[in-house]
Amino acid sequence: MKKHNFNAGPSILPREVIEQTAQAVLDFNGSGLSILEISHRHKDFQAVIDEAVALFKEVLNIPEGYSVLFLGGGASMQFCMVPYNFLGKKAAYINTGVWAKKAIKEAKNFGEVVEVASSADTTYNYIPKGYTVPDDVDYFHYTSNNTIYGTETRIDPEVNVPLIADMSSDIFSRPIDFSKYICVYGGAQKNLAPSGVTFAIVRNDALNKMERTIPTMLNYQTHVDGGSMFNTPPVLPIYSAMLTLRWIKANGGVEEMARRAKERADLLYGEIDRNKLFRGTCAVEDRSYMNICFVLKDEYKHLEPEFMAFAQERGMVGIKGHRSVGGFRASCYNAMPLESVQALVDCMKEFEKLH
Repeated sequence: MKKHNFNAGPSILPREVIEQTAQAVLDFNGSGLSILEISHRHKDFQAVIDEAVALFKEVLNIPEGYSVLFLGGGASMQFCMVPYNFLGKKAAYINTGVWAKKAIKEAKNFGEVVEVASSADTTYNYIPKGYTVPDDVDYFHYTSNNTIYGTETRIDPEVNVPLIADMSSDIFSRPIDFSKYICVYGGAQKNLAPSGVTFAIVRNDALNKMERTIPTMLNYQTHVDGGSMFNTPPVLPIYSAMLTLRWIKANGGVEEMARRAKERADLLYGEIDRNKLFRGTCAVEDRSYMNICFVLKDEYKHLEPEFMAFAQERGMVGIKGHRSVGGFRASCYNAMPLESVQALVDCMKEFEKLH
């Protein structure tokens, strides 16, 4: 039976990326050695990281003056690394979910944090609007896609201060105007690579502005100067990231990824809204294209275990909602084929007929 992988992360990757990575684990570039055992200083791996950086810049249309870094520690490490490097006195954050809240907590260790808005009052089921970002902050930080709650900001915010964004779960799913940003970061395990590597795109002229001493490994300049090789980088996920970037480019780039994302989301949200058993959990205008959350209507809530088993029998994997929200979550990242979304829709229709 075909499996349809809706896992939230680590998550689906293009099949050819998985196969090529598996081949490199056995034999990298015909060297007779696994990519797991070669030196990261070897010219063949330097070529991998060089191509990965070049593709990052090409696919996302990143202008001159920015560095692409491959780091460890996950996006969670970036929650402190960002304020270490960019927060002089005051920063603005918007609280749209668990990850935004954790980023705010870390930033408070480095200076004043203005929480411009929050959707915590309704369990983060919408993106706040009409808030004001003070002009005297060092930056405004937002989380573009909220994996747990299924909300997404798909347009770069219009503010008068530098932007910083956690784009862990929707990077490469839409074009970005990098001229507005001094830093974009994220864990790679959703739209880019296996877990174990974190990307950070930093504007070079925004670095080295802090009076504080920044620990060597937490200083972006260290990794800019070292070409992401100050210490041994996560070799395997960087290789997979390069392959994924090749796949994105060959499949039409971020513009085509954005078109596919909308097509998948329209199909599944259309069924959620039509089906008598289910309902969405978020404000319609803020619905995520990446993490589509839904529940059974109150009168059908008792059917949840039955639907979960029904879906699993038909090859649906990873659709259980996050424990803090419940219900169901279909994560539809770039590598998700439309056929898998159609299979889930067919499954929902079939379940409706039974009840």
